[in-house]
Amino acid sequence: MSSRRSRITEDEINELISKLQSLLPESRRRSVGRASAAKLLKETCNYIKSLHREVDDLSDRLSGLMATMDTNSAEAEIVRSLLQS
Repeated sequence: MSSRRSRITEDEINELISKLQSLLPESRRRSVGRASAAKLLKETCNYIKSLHREVDDLSDRLSGLMATMDTNSAEAEIVRSLLQS
């Protein structure tokens, strides 16, 4: 019985694909039509990779900024408080 409950229906898969497609910037720009699940998953992976690159870049830039900043300054305290949020 538990295996019946854990199965995902085709309608549920289609709904999840639609939700995923609405989250991806590239997919939102497309006019009409739905991408195949495989293409959508590939786009999702690429988008996540690009977000990781952005986070790494921002982290590097922040590290550089913090290295040039007086750790006791008001600016450094603001940056620390933003990072803790």
